Amino acid sequence: MGLFDKIKEKLSHEFIDIIEWLDYTDDTIAHRFERYQNEIKNNAKLIVREGQTAVFVNEGQLADVFGPGTYTLNTQNLPILTTLKGWKYGFDSPFKAEVYFVNTHLFTDEKWGTKNPITLSDERFGLVEIRAFGTYAYRINDAGKFIKDIVGTDANFTNFEINEHLKSLIATRFTDTVGEAKLPIELYAANTTELSETCKEVMQPEFASVGISLEKFFIENVSMPEELKKEIFEYSRIDKLDLDKLTKFKTAKAIEAAANNEGGTAGAGMGMGMGFALAQQMGGAMLGGGTQAPRPAQPAATPPPMPAETQYFYAHNSQQQGPVSFEQLQALFASRTINRNSLIWKQGMTEWKALQEIEELKPFLGGNTPPPLPGQ
Repeated sequence: MGLFDKIKEKLSHEFIDIIEWLDYTDDTIAHRFERYQNEIKNNAKLIVREGQTAVFVNEGQLADVFGPGTYTLNTQNLPILTTLKGWKYGFDSPFKAEVYFVNTHLFTDEKWGTKNPITLSDERFGLVEIRAFGTYAYRINDAGKFIKDIVGTDANFTNFEINEHLKSLIATRFTDTVGEAKLPIELYAANTTELSETCKEVMQPEFASVGISLEKFFIENVSMPEELKKEIFEYSRIDKLDLDKLTKFKTAKAIEAAANNEGGTAGAGMGMGMGFALAQQMGGAMLGGGTQAPRPAQPAATPPPMPAETQYFYAHNSQQQGPVSFEQLQALFASRTINRNSLIWKQGMTEWKALQEIEELKPFLGGNTPPPLPGQ
């Protein structure tokens, strides 16, 4: 080998490039390999480490993509770029191309949350607001699509930049999912695992459309206003009780409270009733101990039959329920199982009517004023 051949061989080895990227930050997702005028020598070495993908871009067009490994860059290893460049017989001179390294390892413990309350419609409690937050994990599974659709010409694309986009996407899809679920409001907090799995399935296609795989999605908490929590707890207790016993218990408590209110009308009425009963007892005692001749025995009067208690049927969840008594219906209204617009039917009615249209049920609505006393 001549002297000039040795010098030429030495220079050719010195000009061989090594293209690689070492990530020391752990928050960079995509990094553009910078070099003077983007020139790459023939037979340059490309080193792609585990957890990386290298993407070649030629004048804005996506070219070849390389997974982990070491490659010698020539026309055999760059089929797409060779086609784009029109290299029919190979090349000896440097060529220009942008090289992006994409971090494909799993990004874990990313936070998400609803910035504003989500308004839902509950059949029993009306419009309610909830908030939610949790974590998710993702990885880049299509580096070419991710570079083309998300990164663009950004030389150093970080986790922070993509997270803002993903959080907005998650909040939107979460709102749609819980709105379509139509669960009773108290079940959202009790079924976070099932709801998390459903949300992950709904969101996965959205992530995949930009080259991202949603690996994990967790709802850690679903919260609601304290006033609503108290109502739900009260409703759950009432729902477990026997409505008839509950109504009788409340009626007894109301009578007891009225009797203790000596200055009130109810107390006066109670006192009068007790007075009449006492007078009757005293009159009977006087007749029994006086000198008047006893009255002839009268045959025991047979009382008329007790009037039949009105039974009501009501519509709930588009299904007929009942029959229930007046007191039970009142308890159902108090617990918000039914409302003023609920359909009610009883014997003698020709059609179902809203509760607020039935005269004897209007006191349920409150705000009733008694008519004036006769003669006033």
